[in-house]
Amino acid sequence: MRVSLLRVAVVMAPVGILFLASTIMFARQRCMWAVLQLLGATGVVIVLLAHLCEAAQIFPWMQWGQEQSVGHYVDLSGAVLALVLFPLGHLLHALSMRSVGEMRAS
Repeated sequence: MRVSLLRVAVVMAPVGILFLASTIMFARQRCMWAVLQLLGATGVVIVLLAHLCEAAQIFPWMQWGQEQSVGHYVDLSGAVLALVLFPLGHLLHALSMRSVGEMRAS
């Protein structure tokens, strides 16, 4: 259990930075790509919290780590959100920046 908690503690800093940066971007520019990135970062936070609850044995009735359990589906849904929405938001941001750069060049 201690190793699992240590892993979660190590991952907290980068996940917190990712979520904070996404929140700041959304606050500055309220556009679709910022919303997608923020929702994707929220998915990463959900995965982190699910692993924290599993390691610390919080909410044991959710049967963390067991297939076909509520905890498994919470973790899975957070991972799907993170893996789909964050890269999509980043791609749309890059494309919007590229189109802005092309407009300025002409």
